[in-house]
Amino acid sequence: MSEEAKRIGAGALIVRFPSDDRKPSPAPEKKVIIKSADMKEDVQKEAVDIAIAAFEKYSVEKDVAEQIKKEFDKKYGPTWHCIVGKNFGSYVTHETNHFVYFYLDSKAVLLFKSG
Repeated sequence: MSEEAKRIGAGALIVRFPSDDRKPSPAPEKKVIIKSADMKEDVQKEAVDIAIAAFEKYSVEKDVAEQIKKEFDKKYGPTWHCIVGKNFGSYVTHETNHFVYFYLDSKAVLLFKSG
């Protein structure tokens, strides 16, 4: 596995994705904690990458969630749902292999496919 990952706390997983050596990295490294996932690792990484780009582009959480949802709808087909924020509860039903819940610094991202 090319990603360095280690277990911490109550089942949380911190994932540090290696940077692409071909591109300069202008932004500081983001702390990513995968809290729960039922998704292939490469798709998880893509979700994190899309979320990072959305947070760099938008400052409003609703806009970040919209960007992530639209990207996943376009690439993996409808219907994806995305919730972004610091304080929310959820209980969702998702398609098998289509769920990830992670923190990007202090913001939580819940992304899942249903419908």
